[in-house]
Amino acid sequence: MNITPRDIPPRSVWALEQAGVHPLLAQLYAARGVTQPDELDNALSRLLPPDGLKGVREAAVLLADAIAAQKRLCIVADYDCDGATACAVAVRGLRLLGAQHVSYLVPDRVVDGYGLTAPISQRVFDQGADVLITVDNGIASIEGVARAKALGLQVLVTDHHLPAAALPDADVIVNPNQPGCTFESKAMAGVGVMFYVLLALRSELRTRGVFDAATQPKLDALLPLVALGTVADVVRLDANNRRLVAQGLKRVRALALPEGLAALFVASGRQAAKATTFDFGFALGPRINAAGRLSDMTLGIECLLTDDPARADELARTLDGINRERRVIEGDMREQAMLVAESLFDEGDEPPPAICVFDPDFHEGVVGIVASRIKDKLHRPTFVFAASQAPGKEHELKGSGRSIPGFHLRDALDLVAKRYPGVLLRFGGHAMAAGCTVAEEHFDTFEQGLNEVAHEWLDAATLQRRLATDGPLLPAYRRVDLVDTLHEAVWGQGFAAPTFSEEVEVISQRLVGEKHLSLKLKHQGEPVDAIWFGHTEPLPAKVTMAFRLDADEWNGVRRVKFFVEGVQD
Repeated sequence: MNITPRDIPPRSVWALEQAGVHPLLAQLYAARGVTQPDELDNALSRLLPPDGLKGVREAAVLLADAIAAQKRLCIVADYDCDGATACAVAVRGLRLLGAQHVSYLVPDRVVDGYGLTAPISQRVFDQGADVLITVDNGIASIEGVARAKALGLQVLVTDHHLPAAALPDADVIVNPNQPGCTFESKAMAGVGVMFYVLLALRSELRTRGVFDAATQPKLDALLPLVALGTVADVVRLDANNRRLVAQGLKRVRALALPEGLAALFVASGRQAAKATTFDFGFALGPRINAAGRLSDMTLGIECLLTDDPARADELARTLDGINRERRVIEGDMREQAMLVAESLFDEGDEPPPAICVFDPDFHEGVVGIVASRIKDKLHRPTFVFAASQAPGKEHELKGSGRSIPGFHLRDALDLVAKRYPGVLLRFGGHAMAAGCTVAEEHFDTFEQGLNEVAHEWLDAATLQRRLATDGPLLPAYRRVDLVDTLHEAVWGQGFAAPTFSEEVEVISQRLVGEKHLSLKLKHQGEPVDAIWFGHTEPLPAKVTMAFRLDADEWNGVRRVKFFVEGVQD
């Protein structure tokens, strides 16, 4: 691993400090591209206006007309946390704004596959809906939208995924990544897009005299769900997304949150009053996602929709149990997948430029997580495949991929599809995460094609694992109150959590739980405890270490603790 301190522009630091930003935060923000204090203003009034989002006004008119005519609206969701929160935001928001008939339908990962398919459109029609609204999907659903339109349904697609060359023939499409959309934030999650549609709808209803500024419903009650979905989907936290997340966190910490979220905090052993982006990403998000991976995402959506504390507690406990099961399955799969991946190259040699792994016993619900773990360990673009469980599709393999910086995964799949026509049955996604389906007989061809592209696109520098850090930590900043200050800020994808690096002395080290390294270090002459999760190899007496700050409590006393992220090779 190559540990590289970030550049810290002194003028930006000075400008932030002059505005009253704490000197440590000023350095951290400046290193992440913040140049002016107003960029840290997370007020709702600083959100980008909805009008800049292509299609949002047309969507507002369509929905306002539908509400006035008391049409039946059906939300077609996706089975991950972004899709679940987007669905809950849509249902709650549309009801707040006067819709009398709002239902939802979420595809089954195994039976239905991804997105709005023709059979799902048929089910929406059979349930008596007049308007079909997709959340976090639909931009690639050409056949599904065509079937819905043929059945006489109005179709509103809200999505954030990258479109293909052809767009579905929906009545309206709202997606910041569609051609011709000039909206500044291209990184919004699906839940953010739906929230913006609701803002535009409320504005349209004000124009029509249904509400005025005093009587309109307060949509900010939806922001905790927007924040959860945004963080859990690992989209880039640009300034607009940071504001959405900060506003959601503010309400969660004030305990102004849906009953289901409150119950999930309890089930995961976290405190809503001290909520952080880490809680969203590593505690609540995985519990919602587990339902879509192993069971039925309806459980997750119902948890986010219920206003009954007892029902919320029951659903949160169920989701926690499913997540525990997911962890067991993932652990077994990860071990097997790592063995397969490491068999692709000899010990001591470099891994191939891309990793493709398949085993007939893999569970398709957790292939993405396992791909992420292998990618983290080997630092290679990685796809993990499982056999499809859908009836009549047993010959198909469903893969989920995770990438490294410098390798655009969806573009790579597109190139493989062009070079090897017919090998990829379906594919889609983003730069860092993508999914695809191949026939089992074509797995080797896909593996060859992906490695060809990786060999062409990736150079030695890109294939070396790099960890950007914030440089040395001044001893004066090694304080519990500053740990709390850092945790309260908004960090995530594209706005990385603070990681410091410098040479430390290793005083003692021992294994805990057979797979974690517990350390006692000397940092700037002072002792400090540290832990390196998932690492068992002993360290030398002196080492350049990258670490995050945390705190633990012993006998009522809180102390700073380092979480090790890596060491210099």
